[in-house]
Order: sequence, then C-alpha cells, then structure tokens
Amino acid sequence: MTPRVREILSWYGSDNPGVLTNLARMMNHGRLKGTGKMVILPVDQGFEHGPARSFAKNPDGYDPHYHFELAIESGCSAYAAPLGFIEAGARDFAGEIPLILKINNSDTLFSNKSPISALSSNIDDALRLGCAGIGFTIYPGSSERKQMYEEIAEASRMAKQAGLAVVMWSYPRGEQLSKEGETGIDVIAYAAQIAAQLGAHIIKVKPPTAHIEQDAARKVYEAQGIKVTTMADRARHVVQSSFNGKRIVIFSGGEAKGTEDLLKEVTELARGGAFGSIMGRNAFQRPKKEAIQLLNQVQDIFAGKPL
Repeated sequence: MTPRVREILSWYGSDNPGVLTNLARMMNHGRLKGTGKMVILPVDQGFEHGPARSFAKNPDGYDPHYHFELAIESGCSAYAAPLGFIEAGARDFAGEIPLILKINNSDTLFSNKSPISALSSNIDDALRLGCAGIGFTIYPGSSERKQMYEEIAEASRMAKQAGLAVVMWSYPRGEQLSKEGETGIDVIAYAAQIAAQLGAHIIKVKPPTAHIEQDAARKVYEAQGIKVTTMADRARHVVQSSFNGKRIVIFSGGEAKGTEDLLKEVTELARGGAFGSIMGRNAFQRPKKEAIQLLNQVQDIFAGKPL
C-alpha cells in the first residue's frame, strides 16, 4: 500500500472496507500498481457493435480467453466485460486480474436518438464471478436518462452494500445534443459531474474537444477564462469537475487510431491529470504482441516514464 493509494482511498470516506479493498485491488495490480493511475481493458464491443466490427480485424478476439490473456500479459489494472465474456473465463483466470462486470449493455441493431442500455446482469453475478466492481453506462442528454439514473442509483446502492466498486461509463447522447456536442468540453465535464453525483467511484468519459455546446455554458467559460485550448487543459477541467479531482477519472481510447496519434493524446491526458485510460478497440484489434507493446507504452506515460 502506497501513500498515493491511501490518499485516493481517503476520498471515499462513506464506503465500507469491502469497497475500499476492491478499489485497492485495482490500484495495486499490474504495471501501474501503487501509482494511483490505472489502465483498464474493456471488451464490451462485441455486444455493443457486433462481432465482425469488433473482432474481424484481429480474429483472436472472437475467443473470450484472448482478452483475459491480453489484460493479464500487458499488466492492466483490471478487465471489464459483459456477463458472457466474464463467465467464459472467470474460472480459468480466477484471481489473476481484477474484473469489472458490465451490468448494462445495448446493441446497434436498433437505432434510437435517445439511447438507453438494458440491464444484462446483476450484483449477484458480479459476486459469484469474483469481480472487484460493476460497470454501468449512462447517457446524459437522453430522454431516457431518468430511468438510467434510477437504475444506477439502485445498482450502486446494492453494489456498495456488497463491497463492490462502481464504474460509470458516462457518455452524453440525445436528441438535443449535436454530434459534435457529445464530446464538447462543457458536455463531457458535465457528464463527469453527473457520474460523480450518482456515486461513481471510477468515471469513464471520452476525451473532450474544445467545442462548447451550450450557450449558457459558453458565457461562463469565456467570462471565467476556463482554458480549453489543449487536451491537457480540457482533461484538467474534467478532473476538476469531478469533485476537484477527488474522484478517479479515466478516459476512453475512442475510435481506432494510429499509434502515434493515440500516444500523443494519452500524453496530453496525463499532463492534464487524468488518472488513466480505459482502452478497448485500440488495443485488442491489434495482434497481441503489438497490443501489449501499446498498452505498456500507455502505462509508461501515466507512470511518467520516457517512451
């Protein structure tokens, strides 16, 4: 246990020893153990986008065991996936890496401007499978947000009672948001704040752009001189919006991109005080050796090591 991990745990003063232990499990695992930073491998894309779109680029990814192996061999802090993938490897890899069960998911076979994910597993499943936490997606901006917020309020209460950490994917989307606005700095910072207010221990958001979506927000950003020019500036503001940095905020890898661009973005996020990355397609769609190298480079950036 390092002073930094102890400091982060102190921010969660209302939580029981089980929750704190599971947060510590993730922060004390893998190549970033003890630093207070984390890199998580999430593989919910098969459910969310379909098998071919997710795994055809690297067919090894069709096998659930491949993702456990990739997360373990690359030294990730945790592995997150829906019920089926976790069940497929939980026994074989028991105790080798902290697991996060993604308890709600959606698919792309039906398009809706106001998205909502279906509950696809529960707290009992997470406990049965030895998970350290649950994952849950919310879509701030969706007309269905009331149901989502109520679902995660109940799931979060049950998870915390059971000693599980709560990880929220907070992805703004809805009829009143433009496509550009979904990743605008004001919207992403707001989404992070909402997740924190809903009780998330770990908040996952997309890297924000300098776009400001809401006119009311733009007036404040300009009047107060909030810096949004660089990715480091924007990451700093998102972390600040998450209880002044007293909640763990990690950023997704987003759409598949080249290694140089990805590492440049991660470097800026790290400069802005991001707690880490949660990187799926940019990792598992590459051959394993290349994916491990990339994840190690990302980990090294957050550890402050030169590449």
